[in-house]
Amino acid sequence: MTIPAGHPQIAVPQVGVLLANLGTPDAPDAPSVRKYLAEFLSDRRVVEIPQILWQPILRGIILTTRPKKSAHAYSQVWTDEGSPLAAITRAQGKALQATLGDTAQVAYAMRYGEPAIGPAIDALMAAGCRRILVAPLYPQYCAATTATVVDAVGAHLKTLRWQPALRFLPPYHDDAAYLDALKISVEAGLAALDFVPDVLLASFHGMPERTLHLGDPYHCQCRKTARLLSDALGRPVEVAFQSRFGRAKWLEPATDTTLARLGAEGRSVAIFAPGFAADCLETLEELAIRGKEQFKSVGGRQFAYIPCLNDNVPGMAMLETLVRRELAGWH
Repeated sequence: MTIPAGHPQIAVPQVGVLLANLGTPDAPDAPSVRKYLAEFLSDRRVVEIPQILWQPILRGIILTTRPKKSAHAYSQVWTDEGSPLAAITRAQGKALQATLGDTAQVAYAMRYGEPAIGPAIDALMAAGCRRILVAPLYPQYCAATTATVVDAVGAHLKTLRWQPALRFLPPYHDDAAYLDALKISVEAGLAALDFVPDVLLASFHGMPERTLHLGDPYHCQCRKTARLLSDALGRPVEVAFQSRFGRAKWLEPATDTTLARLGAEGRSVAIFAPGFAADCLETLEELAIRGKEQFKSVGGRQFAYIPCLNDNVPGMAMLETLVRRELAGWH
């Protein structure tokens, strides 16, 4: 086809894949953490308290006291490549690009912090992507995680004259590819230990209990993941919920109280976090460091943390399977 003289250059139409995870501060210091928390905790899906009540609390108490404490926690897990979450998500994007080849252009973004979702969509559009699969890296659907990605994408699309066609990766909490990857990962983690744990504990991120009663399927999907994985492993998997915040009643049992109980009973534990696609502050500091300290302090015996799927072979095989399935019909 002949392009008219003076017509702007148009990129060859491509398909894009945008991996999206929660986010991270730019550095393990109080100002960076304060900026990150201000964005994260101002999302109305994350904190559902009326803003007229919440913002004075956030600005007056939380953002003046919590950043220093959180910065110290981040400093314990920070790497030469930045935060573990950012480094691993970036590695996942590169690995997925290598396996997809010319099938799609792969980018990654963070819901809060950098790289942001809007610029990532713009970059894919500039590369000629007229069809984009957005893949929130949350196996279990939660309004405070999955839905916020959809919100951010929709908000950015409002600013675009030329919008791409979109698909969203659905929750994959009970998908065979996900469960197979978890099984392989957990079994490999257990095989590497020098002890056989009495308890295999799956720790999911917590949510206020009211979200369950409002219709959020998160709790049920976490329980289903653990049940199906228990069947696949042929051994019991206990469930707990971590990262409680504030005075509201949260999903139970809580991870910290569960570890305290198991430690006081003199048990041995292997803990893992199947709801996280990549290791981050909540897994490496809250579970592997603080969780172990708490467990040992009350008399617990052996303790082990089994890493997330990250960009390891089973995890990337799962991600490729899910993405190729959702791209069907776009080529």
